[in-house]
Amino acid sequence: MISLKSPGTFSGAGVLSAIAASLCCITPVIALLAGSSSVAANFSWIEPARPYLIVVSIAVLAFAWYLRLNQKKISAAECNCDTEQKPSFFQSKAFLIIVTVFAILMMTFPLYAKIFFPKPKAAIMVPAATDSTVQAKFSIQGMTCAGCEEHVNNQLSKLHGVLTYQTSYANGYSIVTFDKLKTDVKVIETAINKTGYKVKEYKLLNEEK
Repeated sequence: MISLKSPGTFSGAGVLSAIAASLCCITPVIALLAGSSSVAANFSWIEPARPYLIVVSIAVLAFAWYLRLNQKKISAAECNCDTEQKPSFFQSKAFLIIVTVFAILMMTFPLYAKIFFPKPKAAIMVPAATDSTVQAKFSIQGMTCAGCEEHVNNQLSKLHGVLTYQTSYANGYSIVTFDKLKTDVKVIETAINKTGYKVKEYKLLNEEK
């Protein structure tokens, strides 16, 4: 039998599903704000399940709204009387609205996650090549959204000698142009790994043999 507490219970479950769906993109922001990047990619394994978690979240919240909008009928059916019982705040429509808005913000978090990251210092335009200019392609494991790109770019922008970078989470790589007299691929690899994502391999694109 469904109780009056059901709307609050289901709304809570909906929020948890929404948060879980975006954990892979929330953790880089938390890591940046906390000044610790070691946990940034710990939830990247959730990404394949993200569409299913979003569906679960929407379904659970929809059911919570169904229960809330039909609460009077359900209450009457339970007690077989016409006495109206005032619901608590956690069973109210106001609470369900707050929960629903929060869940939507969580589910769409990857779309605006990059606003939490500082604007990169380096330009995207490739500078004129010199004898010491080298370009390398780093294959990176664990990136799942635009926020992950910004996390990597932010780390690269701090490196002395890095001239440009272009990171793509969809393709799983970052192309970095740097001055080999000031830095090298090992330093760049270490910097990327500090974000919590892992460099699987790298390839020099234009260095003369």
